[in-house]
Amino acid sequence: MNSSNKLLLLLIFFLLFAITLTSCSTTNKSSHASDLPILSQDELIRPYTKLARIQVTRETYGSDYSLTPDIKAWGLAAVRQEAEKMGADAIMLPEVTGRTTSYGILPSTEYRATGFAIKFK
Repeated sequence: MNSSNKLLLLLIFFLLFAITLTSCSTTNKSSHASDLPILSQDELIRPYTKLARIQVTRETYGSDYSLTPDIKAWGLAAVRQEAEKMGADAIMLPEVTGRTTSYGILPSTEYRATGFAIKFK
């Protein structure tokens, strides 16, 4: 096998490898969850019914570097996902908090996201 054939095979291999990696990133997530509006009390002008108070909790031990920069986005996405399961039309009064405690030398952080799932009449 000459060097041009080896180069061609290597190029095809890397092309297929790149296609395989990028195809995983195109998985479709539920688009309805990102469309679910988050409203304050002042923005509610239509009559509505409260479906439930949603509370999502995540506890981490040690340091959670994957979540620290975007805690609010995580919390809102988690509340949206739960509200979507209930068939809600919107989320009202969202709140995302975090609290750190230590058990000896091991820190523990609890992230909590809350909100009300509502359905318009």
